[in-house]
Amino acid sequence: MVIVDPPTRRPSRAPAASATTEHDGLDALTLGRRIRLLRRERGMTLERLAAAVGRAPSQVSTIENGKREPSLAMLRLMAAALGATVDDLMSAEPPSERDALEIAVERAQHGPVFTALGLPATRVSKGQNDETLRTILALHNEIERLNRERAATPEEARRANAELRKEMRSRDNYFPELEKQALELLGAVGHTGGPVSHQVVADMATHLGYSLHYVGDLPHSTRSVTDKRNRRIYLPTEQSASHDSRSPILQAFASHLCGHDEPRSYADFLRQRVETNYLTAAILLPERDTVKLLTEAKNLRRISMEDLRDAFAVSYETAAHRFTNLATARLGIPVHFMKVHESGTIIKAYENDSVRFPSDALGAVEGTTVCRSWTARTVFDVEDRFSPWYQYTDTSSGTFWCTSRIEKAKEGDYSVSVGVPFVHVKWFRGRETVNRAVSRCPDESCCRRAPDELFERWSGQAWPAARTPTSLLAALPTGTFPGVDETEVFQFLEAHAPR
Repeated sequence: MVIVDPPTRRPSRAPAASATTEHDGLDALTLGRRIRLLRRERGMTLERLAAAVGRAPSQVSTIENGKREPSLAMLRLMAAALGATVDDLMSAEPPSERDALEIAVERAQHGPVFTALGLPATRVSKGQNDETLRTILALHNEIERLNRERAATPEEARRANAELRKEMRSRDNYFPELEKQALELLGAVGHTGGPVSHQVVADMATHLGYSLHYVGDLPHSTRSVTDKRNRRIYLPTEQSASHDSRSPILQAFASHLCGHDEPRSYADFLRQRVETNYLTAAILLPERDTVKLLTEAKNLRRISMEDLRDAFAVSYETAAHRFTNLATARLGIPVHFMKVHESGTIIKAYENDSVRFPSDALGAVEGTTVCRSWTARTVFDVEDRFSPWYQYTDTSSGTFWCTSRIEKAKEGDYSVSVGVPFVHVKWFRGRETVNRAVSRCPDESCCRRAPDELFERWSGQAWPAARTPTSLLAALPTGTFPGVDETEVFQFLEAHAPR
């Protein structure tokens, strides 16, 4: 999804440069302009205010220009002289649109990105019109964006993934503030229960002031495009068989509901994606109805992702995601979730049940290769793709039961798996399965290193091309062939080598 943020002719507040928000004394810019505005409104000259506070006019001028931060005692004197309070002077809101614009430009010029260019700062004055200042600010923001983009290394991506997953685990992947937003929106359009229809979703868009437009030339890399100026959401005329047609609409205005701005870092991007997906699922599977269904299923000891999927007419992946939101917070069941590409690469993962996911030195899971004995991998070898696949897996951190299914996408097949510790399997349909495997990972002898004979024969003689989508490789750990299962390659070569 791409959100197009239009140029604004008369902004109420100019955007501030992110790189300088924590710079010492920057609040002095707003403070100084508020003092100057009040002085002019009172008809006072600089010299008169200076005399009233017992300072030289030049000293008061440096305060008004934001170059010096006054002491609290000085603020009290100025407030008294201006017939205002200290709180009036300390308000964080710029006194006017023009002041907001000037402050944003000055902050940008004090930031590290501008300083690194080695260019002289432009003196911001009343002689410059608004369009000139907006142009300077827009150029700075674009340079800053390119600088952030260049700095978005694979290491940053992996570190951001690890930090976000840690936070999700600390909250049991439950976000009450997003649940509340979903409930309020459902109530606003009169939804009383049952699956959320496409018409209800369209009514939500209308309620939020958006119109839906289906076009045949949507950019190939997007699922929707939002025109924020004209409050339009553009969607493709041809719907993908593998995607819910309601999701692009919900995700488009979910970003609006969450108050998302253009992401300023890879961590921002990931967090926004999590929040958008969460809110979308919370709308499609309302908390009250979903918890009711799951509680009844738990009492009958037959919780099933398929039943959850069918009850709310959503995809298996959406149902599995939603289960992780509510399983611990509302049902008391610790859980883990995995989405794995057919190459074995982990695309998404979450756990709060102590399962031991593979990870790199930074603690990142996404982009690593899952054990070949885990349900997320063994499901690819099952001929019956219409029935759920259940399996127990004995690991170094305990025995876990998982249910998994294959879903198709243009990048290939994916497995979507939900699992729980052995002690909690009693609540689930499929617990009677006889499928069982043993995983010794992260011990390399389990599946990460080919048997010695194969390794000696083929090491250095194989040159595979990864099937994992290139868009996923940015978050992969380093390696000879990121996204490639070396053992699988060696086994293939051994089987097909001429005898």
